Amino acid sequence: MSTVFDPVLFGSLGLKVLTAAQQTPQRLAALQATRLARLLQSVGASSAYYRPLLRGRDPSTVRLQELPVVSKPELMQRFDDWVTDPRLKLNELQAFISDRRRIGEPYLDRYLVWESSGTSGEPGIFVQDVQTLAIYDALEALRRPLPRPWQRMLDPLCIAERIAFIGATTGHFASEVSAQRLRRINRWMANAMRSFSILSPTADLVADLNRFEPTVIVTYPTAAALLAEEFGRGTLVIKPKEVWTGGETLSPTVRRRVAQTFGCTVSNSYGTSEFLPIGWECSHGRMHANTDWVLIEPVDAQQRPVPAGEMSHSTLITNLGNEVQPIIRFDIGDRIRVHDEPCGCGSPFPVIEVHGRHDEPLRLLGGDGRLATLLPLALTTVLEDDAQLFHFQLEQRDASTLVLRLPLAGVEGEAALARGAEALRSFARRHGLAPLEVVLECDRALTRGRSGKVQRIIAAPASRRHAEADDALVSS
Repeated sequence: MSTVFDPVLFGSLGLKVLTAAQQTPQRLAALQATRLARLLQSVGASSAYYRPLLRGRDPSTVRLQELPVVSKPELMQRFDDWVTDPRLKLNELQAFISDRRRIGEPYLDRYLVWESSGTSGEPGIFVQDVQTLAIYDALEALRRPLPRPWQRMLDPLCIAERIAFIGATTGHFASEVSAQRLRRINRWMANAMRSFSILSPTADLVADLNRFEPTVIVTYPTAAALLAEEFGRGTLVIKPKEVWTGGETLSPTVRRRVAQTFGCTVSNSYGTSEFLPIGWECSHGRMHANTDWVLIEPVDAQQRPVPAGEMSHSTLITNLGNEVQPIIRFDIGDRIRVHDEPCGCGSPFPVIEVHGRHDEPLRLLGGDGRLATLLPLALTTVLEDDAQLFHFQLEQRDASTLVLRLPLAGVEGEAALARGAEALRSFARRHGLAPLEVVLECDRALTRGRSGKVQRIIAAPASRRHAEADDALVSS
């Protein structure tokens, strides 16, 4: 059975990953330039989309900033021209991913395929060959810190672990496809790793996890917070030794809550469908970008470079390892701050701070009659810190009305809603907003995208249009 895995290639690239971690920033820059030139030479010859853009240019001297910024909708419209293998046809790939029974199955016996809706709602299909996957495997295996190093030394294949992935399992999403591939590669993983749908009713999810008794949980921060709540109520009785999060912003409050509740380590990672392992946390708890294989460009609203230390409006990435579906100056929409000071861990890779754009800013009526823009991070922090709510949805109805909904029912749900409403009203008073009406909805399912993630802050359409047109947000 094909697994799109080459152990020899994995070993070779693993050595390169280890070697890069010992390089100086100057040598890393030279390595980036060499890999970029190789990528441009390959796609310039094989991609109908990039061929006219690179015609007559020397790949070794082309500056990345000379190439156009691209978006997912634009490239998906020209998918067949974009990819470098003429056997990859969009309509055939769409038919392939429409079959859930084929999740994790190799395509054309040589590619792994996953889909992504993204925060923009635009669908995307991404194809990885054996080289791209070997790069991802090496980065994941060799850069992730080991909270239990002796355990890993004695059990490098994780035979003794029981790993629970809790996420979107109903489509060809990157995490589920990757989990299925791991089961194919490592026969021990077939029993040691299980996937659980984040769309399952909480009671069913809790019961399934109690039966499986995982030692490692892999999930979104919002799901990890929900599990911590269930553990606190006594319904969830598992004792994980590690929790790995990704896919959403992990706040310090949620990290502390999950770590203290389960008495385990919490490690966070950052990735996208365009490049799966962009960032990893070091032993000092700081996020480093794998810039030996992915280039990161923080940009402002006009797509101009943002200096180190400043939060970007968006981010462009270039995948140096995927020559089949070239990701070059691809706008992923996340806000990133790149720190220029070195990390105490000694890694040469830059430290990044990531604010995903999943939640939306709200425009609410101020006491002076003008509209004030509130950042979603401020609202989620208030509800987490002041009301101890972690699994919620706050949707704006108009300039002075918010709907707060929770999946909790009964007395417990009513008490939680009351705490949330008071925290929001107090927040509004402290920041000079007009009196805020909070509509409370108990025992309500939280809206999720196809990827299974909860959007916790949802703006009214008017606020969303304003936020997209005006980048000058008033931080609260």
